[in-house]
Amino acid sequence: MSMSGSSFEGDDDLVTDINMTPLIDVMLVLLIIFIITLPVITHAVKVDLPRGDTQSSVQQEVAVDISITADGTILWNKEPLDDQQLQQKVAESAVLVPAPTLRVYADKEVRYDRVAHLLATAQGGGLSKIDFVTQATSP
Repeated sequence: MSMSGSSFEGDDDLVTDINMTPLIDVMLVLLIIFIITLPVITHAVKVDLPRGDTQSSVQQEVAVDISITADGTILWNKEPLDDQQLQQKVAESAVLVPAPTLRVYADKEVRYDRVAHLLATAQGGGLSKIDFVTQATSP
């Protein structure tokens, strides 16, 4: 036996130890893959969306057209209003049976706070049916 402390005395002896380094590398790679993909799998939400038909509704609803121009002017059925008159019109419309649907035509350049003010006024006045009208894009 040699003094170096090695249990191998010659080159002819077989090495019976398992090299753990490649196994550890593979396990770490798999662990990282699972850590990355597991949150994506668990946070996926499966939603079965309803199908819409293209037939128009039989009942004709009462609607009010509200336009907001690029400079922030609010028009109620093409008549300009200030904020006080808007609140009065909303209050008058909220007591009607059935309550009218507000169709909002907002210019694409109008500030968001103006549209938010209109929505807050309508909701505060008791009108909850609001449609946003957009221009169809051509293919």
